[in-house]
Amino acid sequence: MHMIEELETVVLMVDLPKYRLKIGDIGTVVLVHEQGYEVEFVELNGNPIAVISLFSSQIRRPEAGEIATARKLA
Repeated sequence: MHMIEELETVVLMVDLPKYRLKIGDIGTVVLVHEQGYEVEFVELNGNPIAVISLFSSQIRRPEAGEIATARKLA
């Protein structure tokens, strides 16, 4: 499997309570670096939530058969 690239959509695989993010939340890779990725998370209306440094073990590509859902930030 090839490396995730900039501007790819990714799915969060861990809860990040500090940022009010949960497993399954969707982000966009904005930078690839040696230690991992910078991933931007935004509200559905475009308001920014956070840009977070994550390891490859904390994100994954979306899979066939998945559908996005909406939830309120805690």
